[in-house]
Amino acid sequence: MEFDVVIVGGGPSGLSTAIRLMQKAQADGQELTVCVIEKGSEVGAHILSGAVLEPRALNELLPDWKELGAPLLTPAREDQFLWLSETGARKMPTPPQMHNDGNYIVSLGNVCRWLAQQAEALGVEIYAGFAGAEVLFHEDGSVKGVATGDMGVDREGHPIDGMYQPGMELHAKQTVFAEGCRGSLSKQLIEKFDLRAGKDPQTYGIGIKELWEIDPAKHQAGKIVHTIGWPVTNDVYGGSFLYHLENNQVAVGYVVGLDYSNPHLSPFDEFQRFKTHPAIRPTFEGGRRIAYGARALNEGGFQSIPKLTVPGAVLVGCAAGFLNVPKIKGTHTAMKSGMVAADTIYDAIRGGLENGVELTAYEDAMKASWVWEELHAVRNIRPGFHKGLLFGLVNAALETYLFKGKAPWTLHHTPDHTALKRAADCPKISYPKPDGKVSFDKLSSVFISNTNHEEEQPCHLRLKDASVPVAINLALFDGPEQRFCPAGVYEYVSVEQNDPDGPKRLQINSQ
Repeated sequence: MEFDVVIVGGGPSGLSTAIRLMQKAQADGQELTVCVIEKGSEVGAHILSGAVLEPRALNELLPDWKELGAPLLTPAREDQFLWLSETGARKMPTPPQMHNDGNYIVSLGNVCRWLAQQAEALGVEIYAGFAGAEVLFHEDGSVKGVATGDMGVDREGHPIDGMYQPGMELHAKQTVFAEGCRGSLSKQLIEKFDLRAGKDPQTYGIGIKELWEIDPAKHQAGKIVHTIGWPVTNDVYGGSFLYHLENNQVAVGYVVGLDYSNPHLSPFDEFQRFKTHPAIRPTFEGGRRIAYGARALNEGGFQSIPKLTVPGAVLVGCAAGFLNVPKIKGTHTAMKSGMVAADTIYDAIRGGLENGVELTAYEDAMKASWVWEELHAVRNIRPGFHKGLLFGLVNAALETYLFKGKAPWTLHHTPDHTALKRAADCPKISYPKPDGKVSFDKLSSVFISNTNHEEEQPCHLRLKDASVPVAINLALFDGPEQRFCPAGVYEYVSVEQNDPDGPKRLQINSQ
């Protein structure tokens, strides 16, 4: 299938790209074909409710969003910033980046569904349930488009009688990769074209989130709470958020930077333990947990933004890493990057764009946008926490209040894995047993994540070297992957069922 533009990913950045393209085409009375593919069963299916949205980009994209019925229903009304000890909570001054006046607590899934409606009304073709499986290239090496995966195949990739449907090839003058953090196709492009040359390595966090329906007497629509400190130790970059949405719902989550040193740490269990704190537990007692999910987060910020263009394609949103870590917000920057990409692509198409051309003007336009300015101003805050919580807080205060984002230096990142110490050199961490009231186990959590996959579908996880997990990860680091995954995908099991103390192998529970 041939299109002017193919967009991989139906999140905020991809949908903003599509909307902006069609807005410009209609304003000029031009015909334009734009296609969005989304791996979820519907747009928003893979986005867990609960986020704080800064509407700056939305105001630019759809100034009449209120009249159009955008699901921004809960204005932010109160900010709290707490430092937790094991038994107490100290109220701290709220950092300027966390002031949320003018922002909205939203279901991001519902926002994406609404954006999809606006895109389709403008003529965008959206294909949900189709994941990009392969980047397609012209003979000269430029990007030609993407292919979706075959459907109706078994674990080994063999067609299943009566169910098989071959994937589609989608060709375009420009392909926009809006897959989010660590998208598989974006990673291929970054590696193939060496887009990180001269840049800091990307660093990551894992965010784990639950959606609760709580006692109406405890609900305060618009209230926002962030915490640092307990339960993690001071050498771990971690903290929580509680967002009071409408309908007595609260989104609660915990973020752990993946540059932690103790391989015994379990982000999932730290989150469950956090909810038992005496200042946090009362919010959830008597309530009902209704959803669970997790996602990876880009934390490298300004220093880790890769080159944004290749011949025939561009990167937008979290595929490029535009998250503002101190704000804990990336939707507004993702949307703006999609809009800037759309402006560049549309102007090029109007000028007679040929297939496979590299639109370097997109990166130039991003550098001239408010996104670049915003991320540059906070570039030194996250790397300051590599030296621990106290140093990080002092550095953040200096960067914010003294230098105001204009320090004459830039702190740098090292790869997350270099911080990990050997298991023998670290204390084991004892996590309390879940009580089934405010804290839960992984299995019951994954059950309510509403992500269901066929038992026999092909596994998208591939080991580059199958000997590494047992010979290195398990032997030296006590197999940290069996703890860092919030869904229990990675599990070490006995090679022989009747020999629990014998040799182990890594089992990938892909379903």
